[in-house]
Amino acid sequence: MGILSKLLGVPSKKALFEMMSNGAVLLDVRTKEEYNAGHIKKSICIPVSQISEKYSKLNKEKPLIIVCESGARSAQAVRFVKKMGYKAYNGGSWSKFKYLDSE
Repeated sequence: MGILSKLLGVPSKKALFEMMSNGAVLLDVRTKEEYNAGHIKKSICIPVSQISEKYSKLNKEKPLIIVCESGARSAQAVRFVKKMGYKAYNGGSWSKFKYLDSE
């Protein structure tokens, strides 16, 4: 795991993939334009700038794996949703989940 991943609190790929296979929701907090340029089909997009208004649409019973481009915006979103009582993890870059589109 890289230094940036440790600083941003990103769990290991193995742990993240295990959470996904157990029903965790992949939440992409990049802008709509970034999301539309490329994303994981199974993901939900709520830009970090809108997370405080739209977080309540998410299922509180399912853990959230929050992704963005590098992990910085997802770290911000994780801090916010955790304060609101959600179980959330920083997934770092959305691109590490590309394998999901081949399933």
